[in-house]
Amino acid sequence: MLRLNNLHKRFGSVTALDGLSLAVPKGSVFGLLGPNGAGKTTSISIAVGLLKPDSGTVDLDSSGSPLDPAVRRRIGIAPQALALYDELTAVENLDFFASLYQLDRPLRRQRAQSLLARVGLTDRARDRVKEYSGGMKRRLNLAAALIHDPPLVLLDEPTAGVDPQSRNAILDIISSLRDEGRTVVYTTHYMEEAQRICDLVAIVDHGKVLAQGTVDQLIASRGGASVVTIETDSGHHRIETADPVAELTARLRSSDVRGVRVDRPDLESVFLHLTGRSLRD
Repeated sequence: MLRLNNLHKRFGSVTALDGLSLAVPKGSVFGLLGPNGAGKTTSISIAVGLLKPDSGTVDLDSSGSPLDPAVRRRIGIAPQALALYDELTAVENLDFFASLYQLDRPLRRQRAQSLLARVGLTDRARDRVKEYSGGMKRRLNLAAALIHDPPLVLLDEPTAGVDPQSRNAILDIISSLRDEGRTVVYTTHYMEEAQRICDLVAIVDHGKVLAQGTVDQLIASRGGASVVTIETDSGHHRIETADPVAELTARLRSSDVRGVRVDRPDLESVFLHLTGRSLRD
């Protein structure tokens, strides 16, 4: 559905993208993961035609570049920086964004009502956005991305700073978009979210793709060993092993075992293994 080919982008002396390539299958939720400054937002901005790459190409469903307005109409985007007007109501915001796509008034009204119900904001539809909580704004931001019924939706940190209820609702909506046949590209810092909803994941850093595949493939190939911790009379013993079941079976034959714990690798293990543990600002 979306193909990024060997993208390069510099901002002065800073290299944001350094040969980044991705292929996003139709009907999938594709997770784009990376630390701050890895190139995620630059990739999204190029993918929707907001930025031109220094070199490389973007192709949407074999129909061309998003720099073409006709191609760009097929993309919905919910940016990390909320794209809403605080002095307008939710209905007025959605009506405005729909009008940019030349949707007629009856269709704009129908789409707005349907999407407000979908994101749980029907009861607050006539309230100004400045009165909304952070979670409500994020849900409305998502509705605005869907107002023109795009087949491809790009979501940049859509759950940043929201409450658990809003986060769960947004993740459920993303899963339902895939069920409808849409394609979603999704950036996040929350590994558990990506592990929950993504069909494929790419981990990027310094403008390059470090690894990509299904969550299970990445954990198996890059997650490292499981860690078995055994508590005995003499203290705690930590064992790294590829076969925690066999290790536990052998250790439990000892009579002085007081407790056990198994920590299996997960997507966060993969992320930290590839990108390091140093702080990013």
